[in-house]
Formats: sequence, C-alpha cells, structure tokens
Amino acid sequence: MAKHIHMIGICGSAMASLAGMLETKGYRITGSDAAAYPPMSDLLASLGIPIMEPYAEANLSPQPDLVIVGNAISRGNVELESVLDQRIPFRSLAETIQHEFLPGRDSLVVAGTHGKTTTTSMLAWIYEVASRAKPEVAPSFLIGGIAENFGTSFRVRDSKPFILEGDEYDTAFFDKGPKFMHYFPDALILTHVEFDHADIYDNLEAVKTAFRRLVNLVPRRGRVIAYDGSPNVDECIARALCAIEYYGFKPGSAWQLQDLTHNQRNSSWKIFCSGKEWLQVTLPMPGEHNALNATAAAALAAGQGIAPAAIAEALSTFQSVKRRLEVRAVAAGVTIVDDFAHHPTAIRETLKALRAAYPGQRLWAVLEPRSNTLRRNVFERELVESLALADAIVVAGVFKQESIPVGERMHPEKVVAELVRGGHDATFYPTADAIVQELTPRLKPGDVVAILSNGGFDGIYEKLPKRIEQRT
Repeated sequence: MAKHIHMIGICGSAMASLAGMLETKGYRITGSDAAAYPPMSDLLASLGIPIMEPYAEANLSPQPDLVIVGNAISRGNVELESVLDQRIPFRSLAETIQHEFLPGRDSLVVAGTHGKTTTTSMLAWIYEVASRAKPEVAPSFLIGGIAENFGTSFRVRDSKPFILEGDEYDTAFFDKGPKFMHYFPDALILTHVEFDHADIYDNLEAVKTAFRRLVNLVPRRGRVIAYDGSPNVDECIARALCAIEYYGFKPGSAWQLQDLTHNQRNSSWKIFCSGKEWLQVTLPMPGEHNALNATAAAALAAGQGIAPAAIAEALSTFQSVKRRLEVRAVAAGVTIVDDFAHHPTAIRETLKALRAAYPGQRLWAVLEPRSNTLRRNVFERELVESLALADAIVVAGVFKQESIPVGERMHPEKVVAELVRGGHDATFYPTADAIVQELTPRLKPGDVVAILSNGGFDGIYEKLPKRIEQRT
C-alpha cells in the first residue's frame, strides 16, 4: 500500500501544490482545512484529493504514516495536538520539498517581497518553451499560484531544473525561519526587499537579515540576478560569494530595460546585455513591474543556457497567473479585476498597470485589509499614497480584526479620512455585502473595479458582477 500522508492546512496555495506533487510520487494524500475556496480547492478537486472540513481528530483515522503541518497551523489546532500526543511523524512543507524533490536537481529560486509568483511562472514557462527543442530542460516547478499557461501551480519531472518560488514567510510552528532557507538555490532571483509580514518580522532589518541568509546559501559557482532599483537589495547581496548580475533600468546594469512602451494590455521593450542590445521583448501584460519581472526571468534563463529565441517566444505567449490582474467578469460594461496585491507597493504597481491597460476609464480600488501586515497600522500612510492612484476608493473592514492587538490594528476609517482630506473619492464599508449594495448603483459602463485582497473577500468576486447584472 502507498505511504499515507495527511496534510493539515491543505488549502494553502503551496500546501495544495505540494499535495499534487506528492501524489505524482505515488503517495496517498488526504488533507484538512478550516475552509476551502478557489483556486486551490478547485485544484485539489481536480486531483481527486479529499478536503476534510473542519479540523477534527477523526481526520487522522486511520493513522497516517506522515503528517505535513502547514505554516498557518499553530498549537491548539485539534489535529496538531493529536499528532503531538500520538507522536505521529511530522514535517513542514519546505522540509518535505527539500528531502523529496531537490536532491540531484538544479534549484532555481525566485525570492523577494514582491513579484515572485509572476516571475516564477514566467521562468517556468520559458523553460517549458525551451524544452520543445531541448527536452532535458523540461522544468519541475512549484509556484504560489495557478500559472495560466500550465493550468496548475506545480509539475514534477525527472529532468534537472526545479523552479521554486522562495517564500520569506515562516516555515511552521516548530521552525520559524523562512521557507526559502530549505531550498539551497543554485541560482537566485531577488526582486525586491521591503518590510512585510509584520506578524513575524519586527522591522525591515529583520527582513533583510532573512534575505542575506538566503544569498549566503548560493554557492560560488551560482548566480544572483538582483533588481538594480533597491538599496535594500544592494545590502542583502553585498557579501555574496557568487556572481551578481543586476537587472533594471540603470545604465551599467548587466540586464537593462530600454524603450519600454505600453499598448493597452501589452508591453514592449528591449533588453540590453552588458551594454549591447540582446533581445526585443513583447509581453501580453501591462505594467512596469511585469516588464521587470520578465527581464529577471530572462536573465536567469539565459545564464543557464536557454536560447534567446525561446525566451522571446515564451514571454510573448505568457498568460499570467490566477489572481494577478485577472479579469473575473465584465458585467454591463463594468470590468471586475481580481488582484492579490496586499502591500502598498504591490497596490501601487497594480493600479499603475491598470491605468496603462485601461486608459481614460474610471478606475476603482476596492481593498480588503487582510494580510497580516495590512491588518496592522504600519502602512497606513503608504496605503493612502498608493490608493490615491485610483479615481475612487472603497476600503473594507479589517479581516478578523479581533485577532490583532488593539494598539497594532489598522484603522480603515483613518485611511479613508486621509484620502478624503486629499480630495479623493473614498468610502469605508465594513463588509463585502455592504460594498456590493452601495457600490453597484455608482458603477457605470466603462468603469474598471480592481478588487485587492489576498483571500476570498467573502465572495465579492461573484457577488458584485451578479448584482450589477441584476441592476441592469
């Protein structure tokens, strides 16, 4: 009988992906979670992996051979307590990846506080396109989202390249270091380094320390592809013992973007390598940040021997990632866009990209403060600056506000008041249902509504277009 592995917190994006990866190795997988929602619940259903809801000791019967504990699981969870009481063997997600999938592979890691999911997806697609001519580079990958080109967030093959999204969030209740410390990169992309994850990092210096330690894992024969527009990135790579290649807009960077133009939802630019024109790129995505992501992926792939023609073809056919500038519906002429943006920098870049994609159209930003950082008051000023890029703003109540200490809570009413004082159309509504009810009458054909949340937002993605259609 196949080894039985049970996963506590299986609906997390990385956990669901790992479930599929382990199933490809012949393991029997079960999992549990407090609540399941797309896209990961859909992925698990397509794989035939059952989701047990809610958490319960009975979910561990019959007793599994191994339990994988998601990083969202803490002491007090009934299943975790039973695992500890019965001394059932357990591991973290990152430790499982390290032991089950990385030995003998080339570990290609994409890390940074922004852009890593999209960049990882781009890199995997570049390798996939290149494998049509060179089967030996067919990639295995693990991405923190559903890559549209593949229709999945993971793939496992026997070839050497293994492309990983390197998450700086902590690993498990028993391992508070970042997940990426288990991935031992042979080559690394470092996109941005900013303060985030205020629930586990005390300050920016702590975040930089984590990234310095990741860079310190890259062997002398390896490479780091580093963004040239961040002093924090500069600090994190300063003591690297491997080759460093910068990418970005600065003259003198190894991989420089020039002549970037946007044509609605497309971007075009030239990549100069060591001062000489190297590649003309077209990407069917808007936004300067996506052009940077694509250039980073191109730079790492080229250094690993991938042909420029394959890189250009892959980027020209790249289809993005679920929940990254994803058009969820067009209802009565109103475009509903879903984006995972949950940090002021990501929100700013998302809104800038939508401006380029929908020129002249009224842009709404609908924000749910849901991430562990946004639920705290550390970024209220920066949020005001980012949200001000929209024509009209709606801010929802803080997700599970009661779990944040009173003195640390984000105050959405304060953010809205600051926006109004600055002359912006901004409103606070406590719930998704209230937003749907009050926003619908104000929407007009041609409007673009960007819904910004890293969670389910109480079904607003389905509720809003349905109400708009009912109105008309």
